[in-house]
Amino acid sequence: MSCAATLLVLMNFTATLPTAGLVAADLGSGPSGRTWILGAIGVGLAASLMAAGGLADDRGRKRTFTVGGLLLVLASAVCAAAPGTLVFVCGRLVQGAGSAALLAAGLGLVGRAFPPGPERARATGLWGAMVGGGIAVGPVFAALLAKNLDWRAGYLALAVLSAAVTLWGAFALEESRNEHRRGFDAAGVLTLGLGIALLVGALVEGRGGWDRPRVVVLLVTAAVLLAAFAVAERRVAAPLLDLGLLRRPAFVASAVGALVIGAGVVGLMTYVPMVAQSLFGMGPLRSAALLGVWSGLSFAVAPQARRLSGRVADRHQVAAGLAVCGAGELAFAGIGEHASWWRFLPGLVVAGVGSGVVNAALAGLAVRSVPADRVSVGSAANNAARYLGSSVGVALIAAVMAAVPHGGGAAHEAALGMSRAALAAGGLTLAGAVAVALCRERGRG
Repeated sequence: MSCAATLLVLMNFTATLPTAGLVAADLGSGPSGRTWILGAIGVGLAASLMAAGGLADDRGRKRTFTVGGLLLVLASAVCAAAPGTLVFVCGRLVQGAGSAALLAAGLGLVGRAFPPGPERARATGLWGAMVGGGIAVGPVFAALLAKNLDWRAGYLALAVLSAAVTLWGAFALEESRNEHRRGFDAAGVLTLGLGIALLVGALVEGRGGWDRPRVVVLLVTAAVLLAAFAVAERRVAAPLLDLGLLRRPAFVASAVGALVIGAGVVGLMTYVPMVAQSLFGMGPLRSAALLGVWSGLSFAVAPQARRLSGRVADRHQVAAGLAVCGAGELAFAGIGEHASWWRFLPGLVVAGVGSGVVNAALAGLAVRSVPADRVSVGSAANNAARYLGSSVGVALIAAVMAAVPHGGGAAHEAALGMSRAALAAGGLTLAGAVAVALCRERGRG
């Protein structure tokens, strides 16, 4: 059940990658609207994950899962029927909130259902595989429906699939929650949720220029709110996020690994379809299929990575997987404007294998790194770091590619931009691998 929900969430998250241009053209979106069409769901996800994790642990994981599914159904229908950009973007924001509930409660249910050991390793490996599976299926799914019907058909289909998963969960899942409620940390939810929302919003808006007043205001306000969150959490008896977790090396490794896989890997791969279209004249469907080499391998490798459990610590798996991802990204460097699409394959293959290892290990590490009664919060923190990282990565890659000198033609600019972006993303991912490896735990090496 949790795996099906994760697959659905990632399909939805990536559905706009090949169709954003079609959506923007149909809705008459301007430059800012086009940016939000791509980035709105990331804002909703990142802002809602920690609140969803806290509610799941205290009020019921099945209940949170079901409510999240219903939100996803309604929001997907709104996106399908949207008459303009504002309604579509609002729908994507709510899709993010619903997705956050499914992710946080889903992995929390896995952590509660399977005790530490081979069965949990198998379950978290499958859960991690669904991350790659959703990224592989989502763009192709959306591109196929857009080509044969209309882009709106993709969101109608997502509404139907969401309804099926929600009904399945409502009847099949058993409720679980903490025996003793910690209480609702309203100050923590508001300051963290709004702070992350404004930060991700600034990253989305920043693609149009970092010196614009609205971007500066968003960044400053986000910093103030996040600082207020840190202060508030020290003053409440039952904080949303116990800051003492930051003294746990496993929790830090989980958060850093998720942040880096989002910023260094997902950020770069988001641009693969666009670059493939500029360099090779590919359409949305073929460029989505090319991206599927990376995400498909991630899906295939993640369940097999569980075989490393017990022999290689999950922290070491994350570090090794990030190092492999970094090597794959660096393989994109030096690509020329006359290169064949085959030139992308080595990097996609290597990064896909590394991503599968990371996704499988991160799921287990996220569950292990928190107390047993806070497994949904551990899941939420890990996923929040991943989606915040992806927003940072997309903004970073956009800035690198925008700095490419103009005048050489679209293909030349795309090739040079991709080469520079690969160096930046690969370097960031390798640095993340070192950081995770240094999060040494007492007695665990």
